[in-house]
Amino acid sequence: MTDTEFIKVQQFVKGKIGVDLSQKRSLIEGRLEPHLARKGFHDFTEYMNYIKNDISGTEVEEMLSILTTHHTYFWREPVHFELYRNEVLPYLKRTEAISKDLRIWSAAASTGEEPYTLAMLNLDFFGFEHEMWDTKILATDVSTKVLEFAQRGIYSEEQVDALPGQWKRLYFQKNGDGRYEAKSSLKNEVLFRQFNLMNPLPFRKPLHVVFIRNVMIYFEEETKRRLLERIVNAMVPGGYLFVGTTESVDRDALGLDYVIPSVYRKK
Repeated sequence: MTDTEFIKVQQFVKGKIGVDLSQKRSLIEGRLEPHLARKGFHDFTEYMNYIKNDISGTEVEEMLSILTTHHTYFWREPVHFELYRNEVLPYLKRTEAISKDLRIWSAAASTGEEPYTLAMLNLDFFGFEHEMWDTKILATDVSTKVLEFAQRGIYSEEQVDALPGQWKRLYFQKNGDGRYEAKSSLKNEVLFRQFNLMNPLPFRKPLHVVFIRNVMIYFEEETKRRLLERIVNAMVPGGYLFVGTTESVDRDALGLDYVIPSVYRKK
């Protein structure tokens, strides 16, 4: 990869999804070079020319999926889910007792562990009352490949190991190959959609809870600031914002109150 080719690739990715790969040359080369070889491209110049003329968007989608990281797991950062169960859900049950409509967004859903965990918490919390509530979670990601994996909802025994045994029995069925598949009662609680965080937010009603964890670390400050402004503007007063534990937020500029590290509420 020449210097010019590297600049073209990283600028293209940043323009498409906001991810800054300017310090990730080895990552770009390591992940894309095998892909170019499989597809028969002679060099990155030929590949980028093809990308820019790909009307279908298929190759662009594959490129972005290859270059973006999709590492996640069930019950990641447990303190977030404990606060969601012990504080957020009781608060929403009181404040939304009339509408019984909760609007929850998992904004970087990856392979589905985060939204499925939230869905299990909802089912567990509301119990027999759950049928009276709309608690469906919108789970989005820029990659359709990881969303297809999430929709299948099939995980290895190691992947579900962190879940309580009762949850594994209630919400998963063990397949013949030893893997665990989410039951339809759990799958029906999550709506998976492809969405690019650089696009205008599509919500018609304000959100009660937003989980946007471990994705903004790949954005430049200005990109992150604009995204957070749009998200906070799309939330109800008192709504909860969960970010990654290594991600910083200018809560004063955004009109947020601090709850615990990496959790905030809209004023």
